[in-house]
Amino acid sequence: MIDIRKAGERGHFNFGWLDTWHSFSFGHYRDPKQQGFSDLLVINDDVVQPGMGFGTHPHQDMEIFTYILEGALEHKDSMGTGSIIRPGDVQMMSAGTGIRHSEFNPSASERVHLLQIWIVPDRRGVAPRYQEVKFDAAEKRGKLRLIISPDSVEGSLNVYQDVRVYAGLFDADESFDLALADNRYAYLHVARGALEVNGVRLTAGDGARVRRETALNFSKGENAEVLVWDLRPNELPGY
Repeated sequence: MIDIRKAGERGHFNFGWLDTWHSFSFGHYRDPKQQGFSDLLVINDDVVQPGMGFGTHPHQDMEIFTYILEGALEHKDSMGTGSIIRPGDVQMMSAGTGIRHSEFNPSASERVHLLQIWIVPDRRGVAPRYQEVKFDAAEKRGKLRLIISPDSVEGSLNVYQDVRVYAGLFDADESFDLALADNRYAYLHVARGALEVNGVRLTAGDGARVRRETALNFSKGENAEVLVWDLRPNELPGY
């Protein structure tokens, strides 16, 4: 079963400096039917204007990763990490016992478009950590590239949870099949463009909960970029 949620059904706020869409309940957006899916708790689709950003703020006991679609984002944190990430870069932060960080658009003229995702960890009180890896477009072209996993296989970033995250780019006749174990769920988010998943047309911002499917076929892309989560079969976040 594939349960589609169209882009326009998400929570939306435009603060001028920030145009943000929330796939799940976050901040001032609350929907009892959208409280995450399994251990996936937050997908925020953010556009930050030049020279603007999120001031220093705290996190604790959460796995947070950032995926850049356009522009650049500068990160600074209480561990002393400083980095500017761009399209292709994936940043993972394990907040653990507590971390403070800021995120800022360093450009004076270009916006930054990013996805920020929260995953509920399988343990609390770990030492905070920061990871960053660049995945070239060629690694994602016409297929799904594993970018996050609990065992760091294939050069993926490590996460404290039984979840695997894939990213893919699809155009024209490119097609790819992702097998799913019988006891797994999945969630997918179309970051940009359009494509078909098991014959269903999805466009930018659309998301889908997947249950009781043994495979997902990605095809007929039009400048499509997609993220896919392979998740435990939990109906509610374990947090």
